Amino acid sequence: MAYVAGSSAGRNGTRPGGPGGERATAPGRPAPGADVRPERTSLSVRARDAVRQRIVDRRYPQGARLVEREVAEELRMSRVPVREALRALVGEGLLELLPHSGVRVRRLERADVEHLYEVWEPLAVQASRLAARRVAGSAPVEPPGVTALRASLDRAEEAASDDEGTREVAAHTAFHEDIVALSGNPMLARTMEQLSGQLQLLFGMQEEPQHMRAQHAVMFRYIAAGDEESAAASTLLHVRDSRAVALRSLFDDA
Repeated sequence: MAYVAGSSAGRNGTRPGGPGGERATAPGRPAPGADVRPERTSLSVRARDAVRQRIVDRRYPQGARLVEREVAEELRMSRVPVREALRALVGEGLLELLPHSGVRVRRLERADVEHLYEVWEPLAVQASRLAARRVAGSAPVEPPGVTALRASLDRAEEAASDDEGTREVAAHTAFHEDIVALSGNPMLARTMEQLSGQLQLLFGMQEEPQHMRAQHAVMFRYIAAGDEESAAASTLLHVRDSRAVALRSLFDDA
């Protein structure tokens, strides 16, 4: 499940930015005020999103070496935006630098998965709590983010019914990102953006059991009702179940 960032691009499996609107300057991105042509920046973002999606859906498998020239040819781009994209994805933790030159798709080891969940768990719980608080504070008017959250939940169910795994992963990722967006906390959004790619990769490597899909519906119900503590508790249960499923799927944990 990615958080993957804002609450719109994840509908097709990728997310160009953070879930709360404001963005931190990520590795590989130009610093504010830098003299960079907009068209080149746009190309580098497109290249980053395209490579990230290929990693998430395993067209670029773990451990695969990526050659800048070959990636540029595949994407039909020049090498400069591809180079910037690969550098950004190293910063996201999806790629790692090789000892002498080039990059390869990072292999997720058990420690990586453990560390990822240790960080994601408290952030996900707090995001749900804040999202529910915002809903309660806006009553009787429903914040627009609730509609986006409901739509992501519906898309995930439709994809599961159609047995379309890639689309289901994208929708589940969008669901979690939409919770962050609904929280209204830009600092939380920027922090979650750093985990987005790795979470998408992890979610794409496992089949989510039916009971975990049902947990999303429970989380949504409590958030939409403005029930902070129940939203937080249901999210904690979901993340811990997700961790157990991931470790069992990837490392044959009993």
